[in-house]
Amino acid sequence: MTLAVMSASPALDGARSPPMSPTDGPRRPSVVHSPVGSGVRSPVGGAVRSSTGGERRPSNPFGPRRSLALPRTSLAAPAREPGAINPYAPPSLEYDLRQRKRSIFIFWFLILFDSIVMPLALYFGLWYGTNLSPNTVFSIVTAALGGISIFEYVLRFWHLWKKGSTCRVIGGRRSYLDWFHWNFSFAWIIIIVELIVGTIPENPPIRLLAMPCASLMFAFGSELIIQDGMRLLGIPSPFRISSMPAGSQLRPGIYWIIEDIVAVDGGGNIEFRERLNTRYEASHYFRQMLHRLTLFWGIGGELAAAVVTALIFTLQKDAAYVVGWTVPFIWAGIWTLCTFWYVKRSLRFEEENWAETHGKPVV
Repeated sequence: MTLAVMSASPALDGARSPPMSPTDGPRRPSVVHSPVGSGVRSPVGGAVRSSTGGERRPSNPFGPRRSLALPRTSLAAPAREPGAINPYAPPSLEYDLRQRKRSIFIFWFLILFDSIVMPLALYFGLWYGTNLSPNTVFSIVTAALGGISIFEYVLRFWHLWKKGSTCRVIGGRRSYLDWFHWNFSFAWIIIIVELIVGTIPENPPIRLLAMPCASLMFAFGSELIIQDGMRLLGIPSPFRISSMPAGSQLRPGIYWIIEDIVAVDGGGNIEFRERLNTRYEASHYFRQMLHRLTLFWGIGGELAAAVVTALIFTLQKDAAYVVGWTVPFIWAGIWTLCTFWYVKRSLRFEEENWAETHGKPVV
């Protein structure tokens, strides 16, 4: 799962706007009691009259925000100032990756060094530069692998588990953690099992030891495809997935990756989870974009894993080991660049069509 951590993150913009679309919210009643004071929202003109005689302020032109199955918690984001709302743009995610370029670069530099340079350097250095037995060589390589990822795993767990966590899933208990963290745990189980089984024999099977990344790609792609298939068939979620409780309608698999990675690792906290939910509910174009990205990464991951597996079991052993620990990351890099291009194009299209649909005045 760590191969695609930041792939969907370009779908984050900075425009401010109202929380709901007229197509996604419930039918608006003729008279709705305002949650502020005892004012009443007028069905004509969209204004709120305060019983205390205060001045009028514009109401949400798209109706009241629907909460779905996401109960508010004490960590919920505070209400935005009415003056910050732009009714002619989709609901804002208020998260900008450009402000985090340095930290993203450092993180991925360490991950790539830990996952590519380290195992390959140790393998060739110890295999051809020493007289150590094959079992000893791969035992050392296995022991040195994944230090950065383990540190990130422990850090994520602490952020989600600690008392008063600000990045926990909406309406969830500490024990829920989040969907990405459970996938992170499952990924480590796959890696550990393959590496331990591969290092037990006196002459370790090099091809098996080259398979962990391809195995993760198979698991990652299958999960995305299965989730999206269940969503299209209208099958409800059999258990809680991040902020969505059991029994709720499934969302594209990429949605959970964006929500969990940005909220926990990217510092977006629970407020980002709420804003992402609002954007998803309000915008058909946003939902369509995430659906296509889910298929792009799901099907792409399955095909890439099949190619890598075929190369591992047909090439010479040294070449197979190199392919197994490099090609998956090259594929992820290419898919990430394509995702950036597509997301920028889709968000621009969404903004233009949102303005037209909601009657942006001609200046």
